Amino acid sequence: MAGAFEFECLAQCSQTNARVGVFSTPHGPVETPCFMPVGTLATVKAVTPDQLVAAGAGMILGNTYHLHLQPGENLVAAAGGLHQFMSWKGPILTDSGGFQVFSLSALRTITEEGVKFRSPRDGRMIDITPEKSIQIQNQLGADVIMAFDECPPYPATREQVELATERTYRWLKRCISAHNRSDQALFGIVQGGIYPDLRAKAAVELTKLDLPGYAIGGVSVGEPAEFIPHIVNATAPLLPKSKPRYLMGVGTYREMARAVAAGVDMFDCVIPTRLARHGAVMVQGERWNIKNAKFRDDFQPLDETCPCYTCQNFSRAYLSHLVRSGEILAHVLLSIHNLTELIHFNKRMRKAIQEDRFASEFSRWLRDDAMVESER
Repeated sequence: MAGAFEFECLAQCSQTNARVGVFSTPHGPVETPCFMPVGTLATVKAVTPDQLVAAGAGMILGNTYHLHLQPGENLVAAAGGLHQFMSWKGPILTDSGGFQVFSLSALRTITEEGVKFRSPRDGRMIDITPEKSIQIQNQLGADVIMAFDECPPYPATREQVELATERTYRWLKRCISAHNRSDQALFGIVQGGIYPDLRAKAAVELTKLDLPGYAIGGVSVGEPAEFIPHIVNATAPLLPKSKPRYLMGVGTYREMARAVAAGVDMFDCVIPTRLARHGAVMVQGERWNIKNAKFRDDFQPLDETCPCYTCQNFSRAYLSHLVRSGEILAHVLLSIHNLTELIHFNKRMRKAIQEDRFASEFSRWLRDDAMVESER
């Protein structure tokens, strides 16, 4: 589909590499910078599609590894693909499953051919190769699909990271050969661990393949948080300006703001719904435990400036009551707020870049001494 996946840069910050763009997909445009809610098993946990739309979500994610295990790509394809299956009309991205294979499967064997692992659901042995990952994603039918990569955990030796990065490149070329749908954009993933020279080498090699977009992978895998901006700053400027840049698995104010300043366009993270399931909320970059005693009789909204359904209708006291009572509604309302929080943080960055006040307005999060979300 010629022109279906064009990226247009609409505005640029004069003091940083931050930019505003729009990424065209068959299911609509994606305005960047953007935060993409994670719908691992064809659902963003505890949130309906209508609620996602109300929260401002554009593109959302599904996961190849989990959907392959349950319900299986054949069933999703028979339903008409992920969009039909989960009743989501906007763009969808599927992660290749590489991160999950390496992080969730205790019993696995990695070879040049691919990965063999034992299913955590029924114990059967499963083979995932680059070709298999692409075949699954072709059947799932997302707008953007990710190349199957080897994601080395932290800590790992330089030799281990170098071997994984080289294998990721070889696997990417196999993914390109296996990919057969013109209505899906295949993104490559830059690995390289904490080593800037390995990241640079990988970025140069991948960009020669002229893919529709590129991701920075292998962060938030256990490395100290202060390493992330150094990795991003060393990698993002090497990726094509004419293509979207996606930082995988990141979702804190500080990490997103600093990555946007480096030129990153897209983010995803499970933090909003995971925190909600544990009774935690994100408010103006702080992380609050809503079960704390001080919220028991606090009748203010979580954030009076937040446009979400939760903040417009319920008090901190009520939300604290729901969490203390173990009510399922707590997961719903807290998830709605947390998702809206991160989506609208990106929308605020977008507006600030357009008006060339990003560097000043978001300086709190761009400083080297800026703290990750604090606990209240």
